[in-house]
Amino acid sequence: MRAAAAGPMADAQYILPNDIGVFSLDCREAFRLLSPTERLYAHHLSRAAWYGGLAVLLQTSPEAPYIYALLSRLFRAQDPDQLRQLALAEGLTEEEYQAFLVYAAGIYSNMGNYKSFGDTKFVPNLPKEKLERVILGSKAAGQHPEEVKSLWQTCRELMFSLEPRLRHLGLGKEGITTYFSGDCTMEDAKLAQDFLDSQNLSAYNTRLFKGVLEDGKPCYEVRLASVLGAEPALHSEMTSKLKSYEFRGSHFQVTRGDYAPILQKVVEHLEKAKAYAANSRQEQMLAQYIESFTQGSIEAHKRGSRFWIQDKGPIVESYIGFIESYRDPFGSRGEFEGFVAMVNKAMSAKFECLVASAEQLLKELPWPPAFEKDKFLTPDFTSLDVLTFSGSGIPAGINIPNYDDLRQTDGFKNVSLGNVLAVAYATQREKLTFLEEEDKDLYIRWKGPSFDVQVGLHELLGHGSGKLFVQDEKGAFNFDQETVINPETGEQIQSWYRSGETWDSKFSTIASSYEECRAESVGLYLCLNPQVLEIFGFKGADAEDVIYVNWLNMVRAGLLALEFYTPETSSWRQAHMQARFVILRVLLEAGEGLVTVTPTTGADGRPDARVRLDRDKIRPVGKPALERFLRKLQVLKSTGDVAGGRALYEGYAAVTDEPPECFLTLRDTVLLRKESRKLIVQPNTRLEGSEVQLLEYEASAAGLIRSFSERFLEDGPELEEVLTQLATADARFWRFPSEAPSGQA
Repeated sequence: MRAAAAGPMADAQYILPNDIGVFSLDCREAFRLLSPTERLYAHHLSRAAWYGGLAVLLQTSPEAPYIYALLSRLFRAQDPDQLRQLALAEGLTEEEYQAFLVYAAGIYSNMGNYKSFGDTKFVPNLPKEKLERVILGSKAAGQHPEEVKSLWQTCRELMFSLEPRLRHLGLGKEGITTYFSGDCTMEDAKLAQDFLDSQNLSAYNTRLFKGVLEDGKPCYEVRLASVLGAEPALHSEMTSKLKSYEFRGSHFQVTRGDYAPILQKVVEHLEKAKAYAANSRQEQMLAQYIESFTQGSIEAHKRGSRFWIQDKGPIVESYIGFIESYRDPFGSRGEFEGFVAMVNKAMSAKFECLVASAEQLLKELPWPPAFEKDKFLTPDFTSLDVLTFSGSGIPAGINIPNYDDLRQTDGFKNVSLGNVLAVAYATQREKLTFLEEEDKDLYIRWKGPSFDVQVGLHELLGHGSGKLFVQDEKGAFNFDQETVINPETGEQIQSWYRSGETWDSKFSTIASSYEECRAESVGLYLCLNPQVLEIFGFKGADAEDVIYVNWLNMVRAGLLALEFYTPETSSWRQAHMQARFVILRVLLEAGEGLVTVTPTTGADGRPDARVRLDRDKIRPVGKPALERFLRKLQVLKSTGDVAGGRALYEGYAAVTDEPPECFLTLRDTVLLRKESRKLIVQPNTRLEGSEVQLLEYEASAAGLIRSFSERFLEDGPELEEVLTQLATADARFWRFPSEAPSGQA
């Protein structure tokens, strides 16, 4: 594959800047309060999470595992300070070496060479020839010349290439993904989803590989993630599924064993964690996760998730598996993640008050009672300080599990990640873009508190609300067909979910963003309720400021979202940001000067823009507009009306250059003034005798690299070998006939 040049002049969109913000996750106090047994439990769960997180390299791009292995070898032999001496001697400037450190920190942070937020590729911001001199002159290359040279030759072209197809994650000609082989199209993805639905198999822990049979017919391998492979096993619920199928004229083969050696490490540490579980629910939960990762069974993961939901208010909270489907271009395969965190009691008390008010607050939402769950299953809602979060990125809040059937019948848990939010709050006034001067101090003062309120409402009452109308396999409905009326049409319900269909499988490519938009809208709508603000300790003028900054933040986020829109393919690359743009459009459409976005010229003479929100019009104009929009979103979701849902959502998500806003032109301004997402340095835990130590690192690119160098002290080389072997075994799936090989594996 010919690599488009990507030296120091690479488009700013595809590099991480040298002054990128790097912050450390602070969990020292929460960890100090754990008992020795709780620390051991947290340690082994953290190890399981970090091992499993390596699978994300294989879920991102063909070259990511090789880049990771190469960097890990370099920094194991020489830490960033030692390597700096070599780099400067080889003719790199301080800036170029810093650019390399930032690139390496970015690879570790995102678990691959595509940003977890926006799915855009990032490349080293220094000449390839100079980086080559550092790599081949390194101590690692001196110790293992053939291996280091081979790794570099395998990934150097793809590491720097900004060929159009490689700039973003996507399916077919739209981008690169390793959830599917390179020749898969959206049609293949749809066919595979229909096949999976027909067999009652979940896509969460699968990848899809396409081939051609001798008779020219397509054949597809659906590969499940598991420790066990093709070897004969004791009968389990999975063994009967592992066979060949004919489906709509195509051949499907269900196999397993994806990421097997990595999941073996996960299982070993889950087994060890079991010995330190606080109760039998945690033991049963871990036993089911072990079964799930061993056999490749999502049903076992669901059983584990049931025990997890029942384990209310644990001191050490965790979740692990193939969870979020944001990065699958089709929207149904889960990226591996695992987190371990400790309860923050003060903020959790506020969330408990919110949970206690939830049934009352649900009645305030703008849809008829029949569109709400029959019974609100009171969830756990805790504020946690994260010890470990493996995967491609760290969210500020989570509402899980994502299994629709469990959410409707067993409930869910909400977590707000307090020490992650603290990093998100950190805002420098001079870096605040697109706000009026008079709004900036207010924004800085109230962004944190308003974000707490928004995250609480978004997770608990956004994701936690609403009912899906379902007809089960026996033909029974979970709603009254005679009496339930669609408030948008005034008629009886015409559509619903059939057995085996889920929200993700039905709404596929828009499911994640649509649901994020619904949850964000619920947050904006309910933050107007004085009772909610009182729970968080805000009254009077303070409460009004929290509302204003929460709405202002959403409007500004809608403008910033344009960074994640790709005009060439008319597509969005980030679900949350697309959702915020949609809300901006809804509020602009409300009119009456509620929201305005005005192009201006900055003090530096370059294009700029200002967003304004009229705080006196939030209730009389903004609230009714949001009410109408929310009702439509929920009704279309409840009834499984994909055509109606797509028409509504894609209509608002369309980005054009039509006046008055001229969004495509504004996008250029946003790109000109964008700030890179912060990198987060996480601690390690180490077992010394029978005691667990917490190891912390400085908030810098070098500190982040050190944290990863010390993460796999015992078995780093073995893991890198495993990753490159797994990548090489599947490399053929991303070689395209039209391309000459150029060193990539």
